[in-house]
Amino acid sequence: MAASRLVILGVAVAAAGGAGYVAKHMTAQKPAAVVSAPHKPAIELSQVLVLKEDVPVGGVLDSQMRWQEWPTDSIGDNYITKAQNPDAITKLRGEVARIAMYKGEPLRRSKLVGEGKSLMSSILPSGMRAVAVQISAETSAGGFILPNDHVDVIMTRRSQSPNVGANGFITDTILKNIRVLAIDQTIQQDEEGKKTKVGATATLELTPMQSEIVTVAAQMADKLTLALRSVADTQQKSVGEADYLVSGVGHRGTIRLIKSGEVSEVTAQK
Repeated sequence: MAASRLVILGVAVAAAGGAGYVAKHMTAQKPAAVVSAPHKPAIELSQVLVLKEDVPVGGVLDSQMRWQEWPTDSIGDNYITKAQNPDAITKLRGEVARIAMYKGEPLRRSKLVGEGKSLMSSILPSGMRAVAVQISAETSAGGFILPNDHVDVIMTRRSQSPNVGANGFITDTILKNIRVLAIDQTIQQDEEGKKTKVGATATLELTPMQSEIVTVAAQMADKLTLALRSVADTQQKSVGEADYLVSGVGHRGTIRLIKSGEVSEVTAQK
């Protein structure tokens, strides 16, 4: 083979190799740039006393408590921390729940009955009174009234007025939208609210004036009936009290006399 042909063939092979090399590197994808994420500081945690199970109103604390990691920034002022109260589980055993508490909830001392206080006085709001009223199935919505329900108190009495008749009765709603604190010794409804119990006594949450009204009504009435109200009425204010029953000295300057079921008004002497 002539030398010129060998030179031409070598140049052609070299040109083809160079073209392939260039084409390969032009079509190759560039590797993606690696961007390092900014370093996030770890969340600071503290141990908080929480409940392992539900505790009802009046329930006694025993083995329902445990320590749990909790974000330090989210710890409330009333939370009980292990750093400040390392022996809290031991100290709080035997304490009584003032209101219902639930599994996973941080335990707060404000939800426990204070030392030396009774449960009823602890759940009673400031300025209110707890007054017991005798009830039965026929005077308490068939026994379906439970603690924390709201009721109207209706007084029924026999009339002595000739206009009504010897056997006539007069009814009057003396209190409206009153909260029931307890039925007998039960201060909360049964599990899931499915069970009912007909008690002999309902304890009502009343103002001082309402306490006087229901006390007078109990003396003059043949029967006091509790009428169950809708849960939608819970936030409504109690209005329309029968304060005429106690509008004596210190109230309106008059004295109400109750005789044979009839009410008469006498001007108070000063």
